[in-house]
Amino acid sequence: MSSRANTVLLNIDMEILERLDGLVSRFEEVSTLITDAHVIADQKRYVKLTKEYKDLGKLMEVRKEYIGCLQNVEDAKEMLAMEEDAETKAMLREELSASEKRIPELEEEIKLLLVPADPEDGKNVIMEIRGGTGGDEAALFAGDLFRMYSRYIELKGWKMSVSSSSEGAAGGFKEIIFSVTGEGVYGILKYESGVHRVQRVPATETQGRVHTSAATVAVLPEAEEFDVEINEGAIKWDTFRSSGAGGQNVNKVESGVRARYMWHNPFTNEDEEILVECTETRDQPKNKERALARLRTFIYDKEHQKYLDDIASRRKTMVSTGDRSAKIRTYNYPQGRITDHRIGYTIYNLPAFMDGQIQDCIDHLIVAENAERLKESEL
Repeated sequence: MSSRANTVLLNIDMEILERLDGLVSRFEEVSTLITDAHVIADQKRYVKLTKEYKDLGKLMEVRKEYIGCLQNVEDAKEMLAMEEDAETKAMLREELSASEKRIPELEEEIKLLLVPADPEDGKNVIMEIRGGTGGDEAALFAGDLFRMYSRYIELKGWKMSVSSSSEGAAGGFKEIIFSVTGEGVYGILKYESGVHRVQRVPATETQGRVHTSAATVAVLPEAEEFDVEINEGAIKWDTFRSSGAGGQNVNKVESGVRARYMWHNPFTNEDEEILVECTETRDQPKNKERALARLRTFIYDKEHQKYLDDIASRRKTMVSTGDRSAKIRTYNYPQGRITDHRIGYTIYNLPAFMDGQIQDCIDHLIVAENAERLKESEL
């Protein structure tokens, strides 16, 4: 590479370039390993390597484009020095400008890709929404949040399945638990964990006074079968008749399942009883399978929470701590305003937001967390 290209190279930290060069050989090594029969037989290792291959693949693509841009800058400058045709020179200047603009963008992408991401970002999730302070109004708000997420999930092209729910006396939900499957679901929905507060005049309020209520949202990365070891023989299973919509079969057949499991918490050294119910389908074996997945996820979440706590202890500010007791967002109906307290984000478009148009807020949260990650890594 010529001195011109080397000058451009100075724009990016040489340490990062060295790390990229080292990752090329690792990418080639992993691409060979995932075709090895012994590795494929070890599912836990195979899945881990497949994820690494995918992540490294993104880096290799950006690296290739970056090197291409550097070469384009070098070639365009050399050709401009020799070219005499005005039209060709104008075209070369345009290409040069585009490459020079793209280089710093790629440098930021490379830096970010080199920062270790949350290993759970690619997982599916189990979400729990619970009405908090505010009685019937809190349950109604929990229902509004569920509809908001349902609409957002639909817009993203993801799939959702309700595991269990408990309706409020005046509507909405005291509690609703559902799973979401799709591409990179946890990496996006994790920002929704926390306390959501609503300020509005309840339907039952005759004096027109604004009340404040709250609902808690928990977003749990769904555990893979090999992520958690469970002694299935120690699970106590009960069956019961499901209630709600679905025809006579729902009420006459004991399709609902309840799992009780004594889990030893390695962090507290105490035994805890975990209770999981599932009435998702009319098929008892399917409900049993999904209840087992939720049990696995609950245990895995305990361990993942320790990972989040470790990160939080290292950062002065946190966008996605996973702290479900932290007030993260206020929905002010009289003013039509939504405020995200973690980043000071405010938007006056509440009807659209409640209709699932929450991506802009999530994008701002992702940008803020990426800035934190870059600062933490000191790249």
